[in-house]
Amino acid sequence: MLEDGKRIRVEEGTPQGGSASPFLANVYLHYVFDLWVQAWRQKRAHGDVVVVRFADDIVVGFNSQADADQFRAELTERMKKFHLELHPEKTRLLEFGPHAIDQRRLRGEGKPETFNFLGFTHICVKKRSNGRFTVLRQTIRKRLQTKLNEVKAELQRRMHEPIPEQGKWLRVVVGGHFRYYGVPMNQPALTIFRFRVGWYWHRSLSRRSQNGRVLRDRMRRLITRWLPLPSVCHPYPLRRMGVVT
Repeated sequence: MLEDGKRIRVEEGTPQGGSASPFLANVYLHYVFDLWVQAWRQKRAHGDVVVVRFADDIVVGFNSQADADQFRAELTERMKKFHLELHPEKTRLLEFGPHAIDQRRLRGEGKPETFNFLGFTHICVKKRSNGRFTVLRQTIRKRLQTKLNEVKAELQRRMHEPIPEQGKWLRVVVGGHFRYYGVPMNQPALTIFRFRVGWYWHRSLSRRSQNGRVLRDRMRRLITRWLPLPSVCHPYPLRRMGVVT
């Protein structure tokens, strides 16, 4: 691995953010976790078990708290056999799902806890139209601000490039953001991202010279031309694949 430009030979672990890290995590956890959890689900669980894993980020859903408590205890022991451990701050047991809102209200407790996974904050909500449960996925605020800061810094570096070149680059950035975060009910976060990118671009163009401030009407035309509008790129599975799971 490379650290501060120096090549270091290591026998354990992978570099944080390294391209090899998710690949090795998938290979290793296939044997440590995937095969084990499949057997556990068939032999130990008393209800349904839903497992979603992306590299070393995992979410597991259970019908009962008893199954969840037992799974967490046995998973901890499973990890120890391979000299691994669950992250103490990121590993949580929380009540989530179609009945969490009503059950917590009956107990006089607050709203169900939220959790972050793959760039989204997942929230229990009920639709205003029919009162049915759904999962609200919103862009994690920290991720959103981090990306905006990156765009701001890059605009400063590209400040004196021709406007069409800047526009082409921003179109790719904004479009890529929408293609990942464009899920139902996340339009407000998408709109904020586009608005802030346009605002940073306006400020950058206006600083190119002392008398070069871009008027709002012209900036509005540039934003309309180059920055894609927010759109839902990943509809619900029922619409996307025509199936019910």
